[in-house]
Amino acid sequence: MDNPADPLAPAAHTNDGFFKAVFSQPVCAIAFFKSHLPPAIVARIDWKSLTVLPGSFIKSSLQQIHSDLLFSVRSGDRETLLYLLFEHQSTPDPAMPLRLLGYVVEILIQHHKAHGMPLPPVLPIVLHQGPDTWNVSSAFEDLFDLPDELAADLLPFLPKFQHALLDLTQCDPATEEGDTRLRIVLQLMKLARERQLLQFFQWLAESLVEQLPDSFLGQLLLYALHSDSDLDIEQIFHKLSSNPELEQSTMSVAEKLIAKGRTEGRTEGRTEGRTEGRLEGRTQGFWSGKIQTLQEFLDLPVTQRQTLEAMELAELEALHAGLHREYEVRFKR
Repeated sequence: MDNPADPLAPAAHTNDGFFKAVFSQPVCAIAFFKSHLPPAIVARIDWKSLTVLPGSFIKSSLQQIHSDLLFSVRSGDRETLLYLLFEHQSTPDPAMPLRLLGYVVEILIQHHKAHGMPLPPVLPIVLHQGPDTWNVSSAFEDLFDLPDELAADLLPFLPKFQHALLDLTQCDPATEEGDTRLRIVLQLMKLARERQLLQFFQWLAESLVEQLPDSFLGQLLLYALHSDSDLDIEQIFHKLSSNPELEQSTMSVAEKLIAKGRTEGRTEGRTEGRTEGRLEGRTQGFWSGKIQTLQEFLDLPVTQRQTLEAMELAELEALHAGLHREYEVRFKR
């Protein structure tokens, strides 16, 4: 199990922060829903009306395995709610329809308290990161073992719904058409779970033909580095810099990490052993790069490298931990 006290550990809140940072952006959310809802529904929705609604409907005991976002859209003069659940535990949850029923009921109760009747339809969609294939039913009625002789009579008394599902273990975002940023995000999430992040950056460099905003590229790098603390930023830079559309952006986002951080650790590791090199790499230079990257990502004033390198190692670690907590809080809704 990941250690939440270690700011470098690939903990569940890293997934949560990245999921909410990306899919709370209307461009990515709209691209996702258009790709994974039935075409008849997609055609009737006014996508310009999409808004993110505040609040989470997941109980605190489940926050380590699920994250969620709720959206409101209009279809004519009627409201529809799109409930997107990100499921990032290792094993598919056979009780997911039951959990979703609880979330949907809570959504409708809150809506009724605020707006009264009629109630809007709620469309639940599960985004499953893996690594195991989603091999359990998405229909609520399949949770029951009904006697054959009574099934037809009992079914009318049961809630009837099923959730939509995107199982990243069963799709290849690299070959799909559609919004470029959505394809990149889904491919990163898929390969992060498979521990093939360098393969992701190789794919990105080879396939991308347009420039990415620095802020978006920063989100990708930050998620990758927090998903795998042993990821080598030099290797990432080497792969991305082979693409002219990525070279300049990658340099501006990653140069502070490259400057001293892992370069020192890897260089020392070549002479004193790989493990020792990694440990020694977590010096002032290493933490300075991590701190400056987080400050840039959070739109905070960036501390001068000379100031950071004059601080004690314990002070740097504490500063980084505080910034990392702010990153988590910023994207937990």
